[in-house]
Amino acid sequence: MLKRIFDIIISVIIIGVFSPLFLFVAMLIKLNDGGPIFFRGVRIGRNGKPFRMFKFRSMVVNAENLGGSSTSEDDFRLTKIGKFLKKYQLDELPQLINVLTGEMSLVGPRPQVPWTVELYSPEEKQILNLRPGMTDWASLWNFHEGEILRGSKNPDKDYMKKIHPQKMKLSLKYVKNHSLAIDFKIILETINKVLIEVFK
Repeated sequence: MLKRIFDIIISVIIIGVFSPLFLFVAMLIKLNDGGPIFFRGVRIGRNGKPFRMFKFRSMVVNAENLGGSSTSEDDFRLTKIGKFLKKYQLDELPQLINVLTGEMSLVGPRPQVPWTVELYSPEEKQILNLRPGMTDWASLWNFHEGEILRGSKNPDKDYMKKIHPQKMKLSLKYVKNHSLAIDFKIILETINKVLIEVFK
């Protein structure tokens, strides 16, 4: 209950403070190609329930029909504004809507696409006991997945080989040991990562 209250309060504060930025990003996306502002991909949430996750659209319209679910840094589907959004993780901010609706939490294992979850081992399925989050230990370990996948001819296959194992290990670490104090630490470290990216 405390975690849920924490999620709601912090999400409302962030949305309130950064609403001008959200509107500016939405305008840039719309002006870029006239397409939708949001991309609402299907992800698997708590207890295996599918939901549609909000993201600022960083790719061309109908990108899901032009390639896989994993995105390399040099993915041809990325728009010019999309590359900028991904660099600073701004495309992830609309997930605050999912947090407010209860589908996600600020901190928790990152939600995965259905085909990935189907490959979970029995141990990995413990991840589905918690609400997925906007950030977690795995996000801090690998802040830019696209860099690892750069140049890949099969990003989905390389994701499963180069990223998935460690990501699952860190997600399970959070599942087995989580608290509001840990959430607060992860949030602060995530903010620090973003600031380092902005000012480097």
